Amino acid sequence: EALGIGLLTFTFPGLVIGSIVYSMPFAVQPLQAAFGSIGKRPLEVAATLGAKPLDAFFNVVLPLAKPGFVTAALLTFAHTIGEFGVVLMIGGNVPGKTQVVSTEIYSYVEAMEYSKAHWLAGGMVVFSFFVLLGLTLLNRHNERVMP
Repeated sequence: EALGIGLLTFTFPGLVIGSIVYSMPFAVQPLQAAFGSIGKRPLEVAATLGAKPLDAFFNVVLPLAKPGFVTAALLTFAHTIGEFGVVLMIGGNVPGKTQVVSTEIYSYVEAMEYSKAHWLAGGMVVFSFFVLLGLTLLNRHNERVMP
């Protein structure tokens, strides 16, 4: 509120910010692996061609690390979609405002509407399967493109 953006609790922007901050660790490992796999050789080649460090970073390192960024974004997004604790603590379960799938499942279970909860939970399992399938196909494609 001191920054002039108002209260973030029980609002959708606050929910998004809290979920992203909470899910950021899922981005660290793929990014670390992507940057670690590049090695020193491409940077040395860029330096011998006269590229300054910042230029080499943006034109050599970032394009080579692109698969890691895509993987990190997908994992972070998938984790954020399924998040429950942070969503409930920051966003609550305000119908039409901060209600998401995970809190909707919770609401159905509380109301003993188990069939609706099972359908939503099954949808989340299918969503998770497609995220993992997409990541697997992406990694296979990247292995063929960049040996």
